[in-house]
Amino acid sequence: MMIDLSPFSDEKFDPKKWINSATKTRHPQDSLDKHIVDLEMKLQMVSEEIAASLEEQSAAALLRVPRATRDVLRLRDDAVSLRNSVAGILEKIKKAEGSSAESIAALAKVDTVKQRMEAAYETLQDAAGLTQLSATVEDVFASGDLPRAAETLANMRHCLSAVGEVAEFANIRKQLEVLEDRLDTMVQPRLTDALSNRKVDVAQDLRGILIRIGRFKSLELHYTKVYLKPIKQLWDDFDSKQSMVAFPDDYKTLVLKLLMETMAVVGSSFVSRINLATGEVVPETKALAKGILDILSGDLQKGSKIQTKHLEALIDLHKMTGTFARNIQHLFSEADLRVLMDTLKAVYSPYESFKQRYGQMERAILSSEISGVDLRGAVTRGVGAQGVELSETVRRMEESIPQVIVLLEAAVERCISFTGGSEADELILALDDILLLYISTLQDTLKSLRAVCGVDHEDMSLDKKGGAQNSRKADLISNEEEWSIVQGALQILTVADCLTSRSSVFEASLRATLARLSTSLSVSVFGSSLDRNQLHVTKDDGNGEPPLGGRAALDVAAVRLVDVPEKARKLFNLLEQSKDPRFHALPLASQRVAAFSETVNELVYDVLISKVRQRLSDVSRLPIWSAVEEQSAFHLPTFSAYPQSYVTSVGEYLLTLPQQLEPLAEGISNSDANNDEAQFFATEWMFKVAEGATALYMEQLRGIQYITDRGAQQLSVDIEYLSNVLSALSMPIPPVLATFQTCLGTPRDQLKDLVKSDSGNQLDLPTANLVCKIRRVNLDQ
Repeated sequence: MMIDLSPFSDEKFDPKKWINSATKTRHPQDSLDKHIVDLEMKLQMVSEEIAASLEEQSAAALLRVPRATRDVLRLRDDAVSLRNSVAGILEKIKKAEGSSAESIAALAKVDTVKQRMEAAYETLQDAAGLTQLSATVEDVFASGDLPRAAETLANMRHCLSAVGEVAEFANIRKQLEVLEDRLDTMVQPRLTDALSNRKVDVAQDLRGILIRIGRFKSLELHYTKVYLKPIKQLWDDFDSKQSMVAFPDDYKTLVLKLLMETMAVVGSSFVSRINLATGEVVPETKALAKGILDILSGDLQKGSKIQTKHLEALIDLHKMTGTFARNIQHLFSEADLRVLMDTLKAVYSPYESFKQRYGQMERAILSSEISGVDLRGAVTRGVGAQGVELSETVRRMEESIPQVIVLLEAAVERCISFTGGSEADELILALDDILLLYISTLQDTLKSLRAVCGVDHEDMSLDKKGGAQNSRKADLISNEEEWSIVQGALQILTVADCLTSRSSVFEASLRATLARLSTSLSVSVFGSSLDRNQLHVTKDDGNGEPPLGGRAALDVAAVRLVDVPEKARKLFNLLEQSKDPRFHALPLASQRVAAFSETVNELVYDVLISKVRQRLSDVSRLPIWSAVEEQSAFHLPTFSAYPQSYVTSVGEYLLTLPQQLEPLAEGISNSDANNDEAQFFATEWMFKVAEGATALYMEQLRGIQYITDRGAQQLSVDIEYLSNVLSALSMPIPPVLATFQTCLGTPRDQLKDLVKSDSGNQLDLPTANLVCKIRRVNLDQ
C-alpha cells in the first residue's frame, strides 16, 4: 500500500479525517487492527526516511558555506580593484581636457580669421563681377537671349546681396530693378501665347526665366488671368432656366479640367510652388460663391419656409462639391497642406451659412413633416360612433410612429451627408425637440380619446348628482358599443409599446452613429492619437503644417472643425459621452416617452374600470339596505336571496374581460418566445381591473349609513357572488371584503359575540366595528 504524503503539507490538515480516509481503502477481508498496524509501520518508515534525507542535506549545506564565503570575499576585492581603475582613467581624461582646451581655443580663432578672409575675398570677387555684369547686361538684352538675360540678372542680384548696402552700387541696384521689370514685360506675351496654345516646352522655359529672377508672383497672376477667362465666360453665359444642380457640375468640371491641363503644361516641378498659386485662387473662388447662393435663392423665395426638397437639392450640390474637392486634393496632393486647406474651405464656403444654421433648418423641416401626420380621427359625431372613431384614431397613431422614426432617421442621414457630422450636437437638440413635439401631439390626441371613451375626469366624479347621471348615460350605450370602446382602448397599449420600442431602437442607433463619428472625426481632425484635453487645433506642428490626421483625412468635417477649437471641443465631449452605455442621446424625449406610456396605462385603466364605476356608483344609497321585512298574517315560505343586478353585471364584465384581452395578447405573442410575456400581460391587466373593482365596491360598502337585517342578508349574498367571481379569476379575497361578508351574514344578535371572540384573528377589526355601527350593534354593552 502506497501512502500519499501530499495532504500532510496542507495547512488545514485534519489527522482524524486522514485516518478515516485511509481505513476505507483496506481490503474487505483484512481486519481493521491489522490495517492500522501496517499503516502505522509505513508512516514510521517514511518519517525515518525523511529524517535521514534532511540530515544528509543539512550536512552538505554546512560544507558549502565556507566555499560560498570565500567566493563573496573574492568578488568584493575585484569590485574594489575595478573602481580604483575607473577612477584613474577619469583622472587622466580630466588632465587631457585641461591641456587641450587652450589648443582648441587657438585653433578656433585661426579658423574664424580664415572664414572672414574667405568671405572678404568672395565679396571682392562679387564686386568686381557686379561691375563687369553691369557693363555687359545691355549687350545681353540686345542679343534677345532671354534665358541668358535671366541668368545675368540673377547673378547681379546675388552679387548685390553679397556686397550689401554700399553707396557705390546704389545705381546698379536701381538698374537691376528696371531690368527685371523689362525682362518680365518681354516674357509675358510669350507666356500668354504658350499657355493659350498649350506649348508645353515654351511654357516650361518661360516659367524657368520668371522663377530665376524671383518673379513667381507675376507667373501666378498671369496664370489666373489666362485660365479664369473661360471660367468667367461659362458663368456669365449661365441661363437661369438651366438645372440648378447640373450647372455647378458643369462649372466645376471645367475648373478641374483646366487645373489638370495646367499640371500638364507647367510640369510636375510646378507642384513645389503650387501652394502660392492655389492660395491666389481662394479670393477668386470666394468671389464666385455668391453665384451659387443666387442659384439656391432662385428656388427658395423670400418669406417661404424651407422644405425637404430644398435641403435635398442643397445636399445634392454639396455631394457634387465634395467630389470636386476630393479631385482638387488628389491633383495637388503634394502642395502645402495649410494652403490646400484654405483652398478646400473656399470650395465649401458657399454652404457655410447653411451649415451654421443647420439645426434651425432641420427643426423647420421636421416640424413641417410632423404637422402633416394626421391623427385627428376621433371626432365625436354622436352616440353609437365612438367605437369606430376610437379604432380609427388608434390605427392612425400606431401607423404614425414608424413614419416619424423614418423622418428622424432621414434627418440623421442628411446631417452626415451635408455637414460630415460636424453639426451632430445641433442635430441631437433638433431631434429631441421634434420628438417632444410629436409626443405632445400624441398626448393631445389621448385627451380627445378620453372624451370619446366617456372617461373625462369631469364625468368621473362620484357625487350623488353625478352618479345617477352617469348611470343614465351608460344606459344609452349598447353593450356592443361598450366592448368596441374597450377593444379600442386596449389597442392604445400597442401604441405605447410601439413608441417605446421604436424610440429606444432609434436612440441606440443614434448612439452608434455618434460613436462612429467620434472615431472618424478624431482621425480626420487630430490624428489617431488625439488628446482631447489639449485641443490646440489652430496651431501648427513642428513642421509648420496644421495638426491634421493626414492629407487623406481632409473631409468636409475636418475642413470646418480645424479652425474652430471651441466647437470642436464641445462636439468631441458629446461624442465621447455617447460611448457610455448610460448616455441618453434624447434625454427629454426619453422621459416624455415614459410619461406617455403612463398616460396610456391610466387611460386604458379608466376605460376598463368605467363600467364597474358606473354600476357601483349608487350602491351605498340603494333603498334595499334600509328596507324592513313586511309582516304577514299568513305563514309564507322563505326563499334564499339572489345577487342583485348591479353586482351580477360587474361579475359578468370581469369574467368576460379575459376574452377581450385575448386578441391583444395574441398580437403580442407573435412568436413562441413571447407567449409567456403575453400571458403575463393579460393576467396583469385582469388583476389590475379586478383589484380596482374590489376597491370601488369596498368604498361603496363603507358609505352605507344604516342597514337592516334584510339588507344585510342581501348584501352578504352580493358580496359572496363577487367573491366567487374573484376566486374564478384566481384573485385572492381581500380581508376587508371577507370581513364584510362574514359580519353581514351573521345574525344581528350574534354579531357582538363574533367580533369579541375573534380578536382580529380572521376578521379585519376596523371593518368589523364599521359593520356593527351600520347594523346598530353596540359593542360596549
